[in-house]
Amino acid sequence: MAITLTERAAKQIEKQLAKRGSGIGLRLGVKPSGCSGYAYVLDYAEQLTDDDTIFEQNGVKVIVKKSDLEYLDGVELDYAREGLNEAFKFNNPNVKGTCGCGESFSV
Repeated sequence: MAITLTERAAKQIEKQLAKRGSGIGLRLGVKPSGCSGYAYVLDYAEQLTDDDTIFEQNGVKVIVKKSDLEYLDGVELDYAREGLNEAFKFNNPNVKGTCGCGESFSV
Protein backbone atom coordinates (compact mmCIF):
# COMPACT_ATOMS: atom_id res chain seq x y z
CA MET A 1 0.00 0.00 0.00
CA ALA A 2 1.32 3.41 -0.88
CA ILE A 3 0.48 7.08 -1.06
CA THR A 4 2.88 9.17 -3.13
CA LEU A 5 3.53 12.90 -3.27
CA THR A 6 4.79 14.97 -6.13
CA GLU A 7 7.57 17.39 -5.29
CA ARG A 8 5.11 20.29 -5.73
CA ALA A 9 2.70 18.76 -3.19
CA ALA A 10 5.49 18.10 -0.69
CA LYS A 11 6.74 21.69 -0.96
CA GLN A 12 3.22 23.04 -0.42
CA ILE A 13 2.65 20.85 2.64
CA GLU A 14 6.02 21.91 4.05
CA LYS A 15 5.18 25.57 3.40
CA GLN A 16 1.76 25.30 5.09
CA LEU A 17 3.16 23.47 8.14
CA ALA A 18 5.82 26.18 8.54
CA LYS A 19 3.17 28.89 8.19
CA ARG A 20 0.99 27.20 10.84
CA GLY A 21 3.96 26.77 13.18
CA SER A 22 2.77 23.32 14.26
CA GLY A 23 1.83 19.92 12.91
CA ILE A 24 3.62 16.71 12.05
CA GLY A 25 2.23 16.21 8.55
CA LEU A 26 -0.83 16.15 6.35
CA ARG A 27 -3.77 13.91 7.26
CA LEU A 28 -5.49 12.44 4.20
CA GLY A 29 -8.82 10.63 4.45
CA VAL A 30 -12.21 10.06 2.92
CA LYS A 31 -15.75 10.71 4.12
CA PRO A 32 -19.16 9.73 2.75
CA SER A 33 -20.30 12.63 0.59
CA GLY A 34 -21.97 13.83 -2.57
CA CYS A 35 -23.80 11.85 -5.18
CA SER A 36 -20.97 9.41 -6.00
CA GLY A 37 -20.10 8.19 -2.52
CA TYR A 38 -16.89 9.67 -1.07
CA ALA A 39 -14.97 12.93 -0.85
CA TYR A 40 -11.36 13.54 0.10
CA VAL A 41 -10.60 15.12 3.45
CA LEU A 42 -7.37 17.02 4.09
CA ASP A 43 -6.25 18.35 7.45
CA TYR A 44 -3.00 18.94 9.27
CA ALA A 45 -2.09 16.26 11.80
CA GLU A 46 -0.99 17.30 15.26
CA GLN A 47 -0.54 13.77 16.61
CA LEU A 48 -0.64 10.11 15.63
CA THR A 49 -3.04 7.37 16.72
CA ASP A 50 -2.68 3.58 16.70
CA ASP A 51 -4.99 3.53 13.66
CA ASP A 52 -2.61 5.66 11.52
CA THR A 53 -0.30 4.63 8.71
CA ILE A 54 2.49 7.04 7.83
CA PHE A 55 3.85 7.62 4.34
CA GLU A 56 6.95 9.80 4.16
CA GLN A 57 8.29 11.25 0.94
CA ASN A 58 10.38 14.32 0.10
CA GLY A 59 10.74 14.98 3.84
CA VAL A 60 6.96 15.25 4.39
CA LYS A 61 4.61 12.87 6.22
CA VAL A 62 1.15 11.94 4.95
CA ILE A 63 -0.94 10.23 7.62
CA VAL A 64 -3.86 7.96 6.68
CA LYS A 65 -6.23 6.00 8.93
CA LYS A 66 -5.98 2.29 8.23
CA SER A 67 -9.74 2.18 7.56
CA ASP A 68 -9.33 4.71 4.68
CA LEU A 69 -6.43 2.90 2.99
CA GLU A 70 -8.64 0.72 0.78
CA TYR A 71 -9.98 3.90 -0.88
CA LEU A 72 -6.62 5.67 -1.06
CA ASP A 73 -4.10 2.94 -1.91
CA GLY A 74 -2.06 4.09 -4.89
CA VAL A 75 -3.12 7.76 -4.70
CA GLU A 76 -0.66 10.32 -5.98
CA LEU A 77 -1.15 13.70 -4.32
CA ASP A 78 -0.17 16.64 -6.51
CA TYR A 79 -0.45 20.41 -6.15
CA ALA A 80 -1.31 22.41 -9.22
CA ARG A 81 -2.14 25.91 -10.34
CA GLU A 82 -4.90 26.31 -12.92
CA GLY A 83 -5.42 29.93 -13.83
CA LEU A 84 -5.94 31.81 -10.57
CA ASN A 85 -6.74 28.65 -8.58
CA GLU A 86 -4.26 26.53 -6.68
CA ALA A 87 -5.26 23.22 -5.12
CA PHE A 88 -4.22 19.71 -4.21
CA LYS A 89 -5.09 17.19 -6.93
CA PHE A 90 -5.76 13.51 -6.34
CA ASN A 91 -4.69 10.96 -8.94
CA ASN A 92 -6.52 7.92 -7.59
CA PRO A 93 -6.34 4.64 -9.56
CA ASN A 94 -9.24 3.21 -7.48
CA VAL A 95 -11.84 5.70 -8.72
CA LYS A 96 -14.55 4.07 -10.85
CA GLY A 97 -16.63 7.22 -11.31
CA THR A 98 -17.06 10.83 -10.24
CA CYS A 99 -20.08 13.06 -9.87
CA GLY A 100 -20.83 15.89 -12.28
CA CYS A 101 -19.79 18.59 -9.82
CA GLY A 102 -16.44 16.86 -9.20
CA GLU A 103 -16.91 16.85 -5.44
CA SER A 104 -17.22 13.11 -4.87
CA PHE A 105 -16.04 9.79 -6.29
CA SER A 106 -16.95 6.11 -6.21
CA VAL A 107 -14.68 3.07 -5.90
